Amino acid sequence: MSSDPGHAPPWTHGASEAGPRAGRPATTTPEGLYLWSASGLRRSTEEAGAKLLAADSWLVSEGRARTLDRHRERFLAACRASRRGTAEADEDIAFFWTAAITQIPRGGSWFPRIELVDLAGHRRLQVRIRPAPPLGTGVRVWGAPVPDPRTRPRVKGPDLDRLADLRRTAGVHGADEVALTTRSGLIVEATTSSICWWEDDALCVPDLRFRVLPGITIGLVLERARRIGLEIRPSRRRVEELAGREVWLLNALHGIRPVTSWVGTTLEAGPAVRSEQWQRWLTSLVQALPT
Repeated sequence: MSSDPGHAPPWTHGASEAGPRAGRPATTTPEGLYLWSASGLRRSTEEAGAKLLAADSWLVSEGRARTLDRHRERFLAACRASRRGTAEADEDIAFFWTAAITQIPRGGSWFPRIELVDLAGHRRLQVRIRPAPPLGTGVRVWGAPVPDPRTRPRVKGPDLDRLADLRRTAGVHGADEVALTTRSGLIVEATTSSICWWEDDALCVPDLRFRVLPGITIGLVLERARRIGLEIRPSRRRVEELAGREVWLLNALHGIRPVTSWVGTTLEAGPAVRSEQWQRWLTSLVQALPT
């Protein structure tokens, strides 16, 4: 996989424009970790002990993405929430954001993640350029109640490692995702996704806002639901109360995925009668990345 010649990283400026020496094929790839500094982004390596403070990610397909401005604002908010008096200025984050977007290849399918990390008391901004995994049209969810382990549920980043551990454990049993609940068993969301479901013609969401990450994709869906006059019903439900209903998991990678099975339970998933049409609408929102 070669790098995008139209978007060379800033540290290559001034290098020979003749390209690689004759007979020596290019070996660079855009995939990797890039660290931000005053001189721009530079390729870096993973360092042990780095603590993730804030992160955001989204799907880029052939240079196009959905509602990039909302991801930028959510990341800025997460950075501000993590500062506690010693952190980056918004202006520096803005410069970093622009460089990170430029670094994303305009061809192929990618799932970049921007990060604010703390390493031995020093905070730094970095971006991971990652190939996008295969996209799913349905999702198998571990349905047995799993109490939400997050320490900061309203901020994306600090709890990603423990959530990934949960997904790996569920994956052994054939599940793609894990439903998180309160300690009393009320559904909150999933490890990488917001959740909503349909009760008759009402679109229902968990009535537990203090525990729910502000999801970009669920936000778009709720805005459309309001525009077309649908009832939005905040509800408190246990997983077993979602049996037989159309349930969606939503995130910036896959968009809308209907739950096709509740792994680890005897619950039946409901038919997905609305998700395909809503996913087509969601896909129509993509725009070209800024140059």
